[in-house]
Amino acid sequence: MNRLIERMRAHANNTAFHHTVFSLPFALMAALLAADGHPRPGDLGWIVLAITAARSAALVLDNLADLKYDRQQPRLAYRAMVQGRVSKREALVFIGVCLLVLVFAVLQLHPICIYLLPIAALPFLVYPFLKRVTGWVHLFLGIAIAMAPAGGWVAVTGEIAAPMVVLCLAVALWIGAFDAMYGAQDEEFDKRHGLHSLAVSYGAAGAFRIARIAHVLSIVGFIAVGIMCRLHWPYFVGVLIAAATLVYQHRIASPTDFSRVTQRYFMRNGIVSIAVCAFAWMSYYI
Repeated sequence: MNRLIERMRAHANNTAFHHTVFSLPFALMAALLAADGHPRPGDLGWIVLAITAARSAALVLDNLADLKYDRQQPRLAYRAMVQGRVSKREALVFIGVCLLVLVFAVLQLHPICIYLLPIAALPFLVYPFLKRVTGWVHLFLGIAIAMAPAGGWVAVTGEIAAPMVVLCLAVALWIGAFDAMYGAQDEEFDKRHGLHSLAVSYGAAGAFRIARIAHVLSIVGFIAVGIMCRLHWPYFVGVLIAAATLVYQHRIASPTDFSRVTQRYFMRNGIVSIAVCAFAWMSYYI
């Protein structure tokens, strides 16, 4: 029993399930907006399962692709694959199971979703290898995460609409910006190993400046979604909370001092997705 529990903990570590907080709330929010405040509970359940499976598979694939670098990065010594608690074979099997679950869940949603799935999955498949190619890898991560609200919207309506596109752009900019800030602390490591990031391309200070602009644009995007969907005042309170969170993140982080850029800093960004999503729901019922 103890061995089983340890194996489960190792795979939970490898999937970083808590990172779903960056994508799942926006997928549910998109479903809410697409259904004009009345999404079917069944749709929401299948969306949750699909996003969770997709996110888990994507993160394990990323860990697998970067394993040789992660083993040389002291900051990532806690990871299960780095410690050898999850083998490459186990990771591949896990990815395969997650993909099967993803396909099954998507088949329960609007029929067009299964045809669009390869397009939605492409950013997840490409992202892990882009840090070997371009410093704009963070934006590609944002695009990958933005497939969650795109999927949530299409799952309900089967259509692509302007508010969905704006929401996806806002999510992509938000994710890409804070990932660029978090990744800037690895500037020297990335240079030594021939990897790319905004910090490598423009320096940490440049990466932070780009992140500030992207975060401003993301908040503008969230406001635009509220206007386009005619959401009530509680939604804009949620956007204000998101904006305040981002301002605070920029105040405590510095391109010359990464002492507060920790996993706690990383996860605090989840306040943005939770606040915007929760207050979007409130806007329909208050």
